[in-house]
Amino acid sequence: MPFHFAQTEIPGVVIVEPRVFEDERGFFMETFKLSDFRQAGIGDPFVQDNHARSVYGVLRGLHYQTRAKAQGKLVRAVSGEVFDVAVDLRRNSATFGRWVGVRLSADNRRLLYVPPGFAHGYCVLSDVADVIYKTTAEYDASLERGVVWNDPDLAIAWPVTQPHLSARDAALPALRDADIDF
Repeated sequence: MPFHFAQTEIPGVVIVEPRVFEDERGFFMETFKLSDFRQAGIGDPFVQDNHARSVYGVLRGLHYQTRAKAQGKLVRAVSGEVFDVAVDLRRNSATFGRWVGVRLSADNRRLLYVPPGFAHGYCVLSDVADVIYKTTAEYDASLERGVVWNDPDLAIAWPVTQPHLSARDAALPALRDADIDF
């Protein structure tokens, strides 16, 4: 199997380490293979790919879509480095409100699977980072919601203290006030 799947402390959030073949010409790796992901319990089909480029200190998130089109995400940094975060929004979960943070970079080539029912965000730690991710549901602006990045109840240990935010992300509600239907 060309992947190693490592469960995090929150069930369902998975760090994916691909097998990399390197030589003097460069490297080759598979970043997704349906049969291997299904065998690891990640079986929802991916239906959309996204690519974002951001500069140092940009923080995107914490975003999610409501249950009607909740998105699972398979995230990786193809250039630069980011600190990627998944927050459990499933109210009946033993880990509701807990978060997992993972450094994803072009150097470590890790991927992070964030299942539906989680808010997702990341901050950029390098001069520039390109992040690509697959989603299990198409984006629907009318169903997009979010939680503010610095909610004290979440106490996320972001490695940046004064991130560059969009006006929309800066105005997101705290978890206790968020529109969550999971």
